[in-house]
Amino acid sequence: MAPPAALEVPVEYVSLRELLQQSDIISLHAPLTPETKYLINAESIKLLKKGAMLINTSRGGLVNTKDLISALQTGQISAAGLDVYEKEKDIFFRDLSDKPATDDLFAELKSLPNVLITGHQAFLTSTALQNIAETTIYNLDTWQNGGTSINELF
Repeated sequence: MAPPAALEVPVEYVSLRELLQQSDIISLHAPLTPETKYLINAESIKLLKKGAMLINTSRGGLVNTKDLISALQTGQISAAGLDVYEKEKDIFFRDLSDKPATDDLFAELKSLPNVLITGHQAFLTSTALQNIAETTIYNLDTWQNGGTSINELF
C-alpha cells in the first residue's frame, strides 16, 4: 500500500524557534502537557514574523490568551482562528445566550475583528464522527494483527 500523500511531500524538521521565525501561518496540533502549556506566549510571539497568523485546533492551554490578545492588537499576529480556548469548559458546549458574559478575557478575544472562534465544534459532523470511528477501528485492528497502519507517522 502506498504511503499517504502527506508523507510523499518533503518535510524538514526544524526547531520550534526556527519554525516560529520562518512561518507565515502557525497551526497548532499538539497535546496539552506540562511541556506544551502556553507554548504560544509573549516570548514565543516575539519570535514570530510580524503579521503571522495563528490557528489552534488542538488544546486551548497551548496559547496564553492574554498574550495572544496583545499580539492581535499590535499586529504582531494578524489573525487567529481558534477552535479551542483555554477556559472553554465553562463556555463551550452549552447555551449561554441568555446570560451575561462572565469571562472578560473571552469577551475581549471574541470582540476582535481579526479572530474567528468556532467553539470546539469542527469535528462534530456525522461524516467526521464516522471517519473517526472507522480510522480508530482500522488502527486497532492493524495493531492487534501486528501490522503497520498507514496512519503511523513514525
